[in-house]
Amino acid sequence: MNEVAVEEQLETYRSELTGYCYRMLGSAFEAEDAVQDTLVRAWRGLEKFEGRSALRSWLYRIATNVCLTMLGSAQRRVRPVDLGPAGSGRATHAGEPLPDEIWIGPVPDSRAVPERADPADVVTERESIRLAFVAALQHLPPRQRAVLILREVLAWSAQEVAELLDTSVPSVNSALQRARATLATTDAAAEVKRPLDEEQQALLTRYVRAFESYDLAALTALLHEDATLSMPPLPLWLRGPDDIAAWMSGTGSGCRGSRLLPVTANGMPAFGQYRPAAAGPGHEPWALIVLDLSAGGIAAVHNFLDTTRLFPLFGLPPRLG
Repeated sequence: MNEVAVEEQLETYRSELTGYCYRMLGSAFEAEDAVQDTLVRAWRGLEKFEGRSALRSWLYRIATNVCLTMLGSAQRRVRPVDLGPAGSGRATHAGEPLPDEIWIGPVPDSRAVPERADPADVVTERESIRLAFVAALQHLPPRQRAVLILREVLAWSAQEVAELLDTSVPSVNSALQRARATLATTDAAAEVKRPLDEEQQALLTRYVRAFESYDLAALTALLHEDATLSMPPLPLWLRGPDDIAAWMSGTGSGCRGSRLLPVTANGMPAFGQYRPAAAGPGHEPWALIVLDLSAGGIAAVHNFLDTTRLFPLFGLPPRLG
């Protein structure tokens, strides 16, 4: 097989490997680095690959080892809600930005969810990259994390996982049992955005209309009583419609006049938010908004402020004129 054919064959696995590495690492950027490293190693070592296992299994073995190495010196990634109690919507400062290395970041569906013939498989893939689920995974030791993803998300057999991790089937089953017990103590509930869900589409239409007109009464009416708002890399987070409305009418009032462009992130509806430009006409990037929907309302609003890196990742324009 010539080099071009090899590269093309390896590239067919990029999307599913990115989803796997993202679940392991909690960062779209680190996941893409891990996948690139994986494909380079695979290309260089293809002569040693004797076909004793499927190419896909071999690639996952390499990707797992890359991720385990990266996690060896990394701290657990979190969301603002994991750091401490909710703040006040009347706060005048959201705190100093914390390093990117500590945060769970968003990922575009298009990068982490491979195209599948079965729509049910696509839904399953989206469910497993939800922010809450990825945050829950970070509570697991790296090898337990790999076991749970391979067994529960990718539906590998215990024997296949044991071979990949060079361990025994009983060890895999034990790790899976411990991982399940840990996840049972976390809050990973949210609804995945399904393409033809009319109720969700109507909710999103109302959200966009209320946000762009800055109708805070209409906006907060869409929120659950315990809805949260966070703004990574800022540590402040808020709980409840009253505090969220207080923030948006006070310190966060610069968002008035914003425009939203729809995207999808982590299997959830999302928007690129553009605030009125500080100088001149048009609108400038401000945040990538990811919404957690639950029971016909909004359970969480995640505002990721690193637009310099995130907007290109999501294919969002650098400015609205």
